[in-house]
Amino acid sequence: MSFNIALSGISVAQKDLNTTANNIANTNTTGFKGSRAEFSDVYAQSVFGGGKTKVGDGGSTAVVAQQFSQGSLKFTNNSLDLAVTGNGFYATTPDLEARDMTFTRAGNFKLDDDNFVVTNQGSFLQVYPVNSDGTSQGVSLSTTEALRIPDSAGVPVATTEVEMTMNVDSTSTGLDPTLFDPNDNSTYHASSSITVFDSLGESHIQTTYYVKDGVGPTLTPPVDNRWYVFSSIDADANGNPIPVDLNGSTSAGTDATTATPVTAAPTGYPAGDGDFVGVAIRFNAQGEIASINGNEPGTDPQPFIQSQGLGNGAGEAGVLTNGADGSQSIIIDFDSPTQFASSFEVTALEQDGATVGRLTGVTIADDGLVSANYSNGTVDYLGRVALVRFANDQGLQQVGNASWKETISSGQPLAGEANTGTFGTIVSNALEQSNVDITQELVDLITAQKSFQANSRALDINSQLQQNILQIR
Repeated sequence: MSFNIALSGISVAQKDLNTTANNIANTNTTGFKGSRAEFSDVYAQSVFGGGKTKVGDGGSTAVVAQQFSQGSLKFTNNSLDLAVTGNGFYATTPDLEARDMTFTRAGNFKLDDDNFVVTNQGSFLQVYPVNSDGTSQGVSLSTTEALRIPDSAGVPVATTEVEMTMNVDSTSTGLDPTLFDPNDNSTYHASSSITVFDSLGESHIQTTYYVKDGVGPTLTPPVDNRWYVFSSIDADANGNPIPVDLNGSTSAGTDATTATPVTAAPTGYPAGDGDFVGVAIRFNAQGEIASINGNEPGTDPQPFIQSQGLGNGAGEAGVLTNGADGSQSIIIDFDSPTQFASSFEVTALEQDGATVGRLTGVTIADDGLVSANYSNGTVDYLGRVALVRFANDQGLQQVGNASWKETISSGQPLAGEANTGTFGTIVSNALEQSNVDITQELVDLITAQKSFQANSRALDINSQLQQNILQIR
């Protein structure tokens, strides 16, 4: 009996040594979770056995339990290196169409030859599909897809709106807006320019001119504090700015009597370039906007100015001769312009178009949202990294490569997004290191060694006793 007890003790000690050695061997394995050998005693007796004098039958390995504690983070310079701080596993599939998922905490991802994000073993990282604004379309493992980084150019975006905030000088001397000439700066008070883009991504310079109306105050009844806005885009072969045909808003507005547009035909201007049409902007006595083309902000719809079309509406010549969309029009949206006794100043000027862009980088936010950034300033949202948790992590089946599969004991995978509920946060440019405590493992190694020696000694003593009995004559 004692011989078998000593043998079971040796087996238990060997299992402890093996477990500890495996932990030590994977100290530098990304996403590795250490294990702990847990043992139980063996005790068996018959119905008529002497329970009060029963010693026991040795020990056995109950389970080698994985320990899913958080590993420390190691920061890197690779944006595809990901770490989860908190609860959650990444989901991966062996091929693009498979739904047989493997789960891992190892975030050392990379690109394959088709620009898919994969593990070292070639499994595909799964993400939830998102809308164009980055919002999730749903959180379900059945809808996940492989994450692919685009290698194409960023699609150009045609300018549809220019938004600006400016102050025009109330002390300016009024001029006759019908005499406006972009080549003569004495016929207007100020101008501002911005780069806009057509549907093919080609850039154009749009210039807006501001003329304080000196004719309105002489009318009956007089019209005070009225400015006219003219616009041009690019220039013709002779360097003359090409007129943009402005039509203001589409509704008459409550201030329509003061919104009469004016036409300026500069002397000597080529007939093919067309005439300039000025749209009225009126201010009240406090220097705030009263109306744009007769439309009062807050009262009338569409208080903005709009071009008719840059291809065929910008005078007779047009400007889009490169095959771009000739019907493109641009809204000039004045955001709270003012007329104070101060020099002309543009305090805000921006547009919503973009030229062709090149991929400059990929960023992954702490909620898992993957963004492709382009040199033209545009951003494409590629997906949101899928996270999965289980009711019983220790019930997962190890499959190697710091990966696991679900079992009956683990429960079914529960899908979610990072930074929500009980799910952890994703850290980009970082890797989760092994959670093995090398100091503790070395101590455990010594303990397992002593246990092995002690059981070996018990086996040796048992052998000597049997030998002595055999020598009795």
